[in-house]
Amino acid sequence: MENQHEKHSVYEPVWERDVIEKLAFAALTEQKRSRRWSIFFKALLFLYLLILAGIALYPKFETEFIPVGEGHTAVIDIVGMIAEDTPANAEDIIGSLREAVKDPNTKGIILYANSPGGSPVQSGYIYDEIRKIKKEHSHLPIYSVVGDTCASGCYYVVSATDKIFVNQASLLGSIGVLMNGFGFVDAMQKLGVERRLMTAGEHKALLDPFSPQRADENQHMQTLLSQVHQQFITAVKTGRGDRLKESPELFSGLVWTGEMGVKLGLADGFGTQDSVAEEVVGVKKRVDLTRKERLLDRLAGKFGASFGHVFANLLVSPKLN
Repeated sequence: MENQHEKHSVYEPVWERDVIEKLAFAALTEQKRSRRWSIFFKALLFLYLLILAGIALYPKFETEFIPVGEGHTAVIDIVGMIAEDTPANAEDIIGSLREAVKDPNTKGIILYANSPGGSPVQSGYIYDEIRKIKKEHSHLPIYSVVGDTCASGCYYVVSATDKIFVNQASLLGSIGVLMNGFGFVDAMQKLGVERRLMTAGEHKALLDPFSPQRADENQHMQTLLSQVHQQFITAVKTGRGDRLKESPELFSGLVWTGEMGVKLGLADGFGTQDSVAEEVVGVKKRVDLTRKERLLDRLAGKFGASFGHVFANLLVSPKLN
C-alpha cells in the first residue's frame, strides 16, 4: 500500500504541472505580444504626431531652409478675395513682402495676382507697403503676374509694382467702387407687414432695406463712393504714370482682357511666373514666400468656432425645468 501511495504521489502531479507550465508560457507569450502591440501603437502615434507637426510647420520650414548664397525670385500669392479674414489679407501679404526684402538671396519679387478684388482698405495697405519698399529698396524689382483675374482692389495693389504681366485672356481693371443691397418695402406692403423702427439720430437707419430710400442719404453715400473712387484713380495713376493711355472709359469700372490691357497701358506685357523670373528678374529659381495658415491654427480656429457655437446655443436655447 505504501509503494502504491508513493507511486501515485510521483506520477499523478505530472499532468497538472504540464497544464500549469502551458498556462504560464501562454501568459508570458500574451504579455510579450501585448507589449509588442503597445510599442507598435505608441510608435504609430508618435509618427502620426510627427507628421502633423511637420504639416503644421511646413510653411515655416519652406521659407527658412533656403540655401545660403543662392539667389532666387520670391513669389507671393494674392489669390481670392482681399479681406481681413481671408488668406489674401494685408497683414500676411505685407509680412511676406518684408520676409522677401529681408532675405539677402532675394533678387526680385513676383506678386501672383488672381483675385476679383475686395476691401479698399486692405488693398490700400498692401499698395502703400509696395510703394514703401520700392522707395527704400530701389534695387529690388517687384513685378506682378496676373492669372485669370485681377480686378478692382487687386488691380489697386498691382498698380504699385514696377511692371504687370498678363495672359492675353486675363481679365483686369474694374477701376471703380461698388456698394449694393436690397429693398423690401414693396414686398412688405404686399404681405401686410408693418415696419416698426426706432432710432436716435436722424440717419441711424441709413440704407435700411425695409425703409424707403431717402434722396439726401443716397447723395451722401454717392459722395463717399466718389471719394473712394478718386483715391483709387489717383493710386493707379501714381503707380502707372504715363504708361496709361487716355481713355474716357479707363476708370469707368469696365474690365479688359489682358491683350486690351496692354494696349491701354494697364499692363506692360505677356508673361508667366516662369518667364518673368527667368527673363525679367534674371533668376530662374523661385521660392514661395506666401504665408499660409498652419494646420494646427486652422484646427484650433475650427475648434474654437465650434465651441463658441455650442456655448452660444446653450445660452440661448430653451431650457426645461
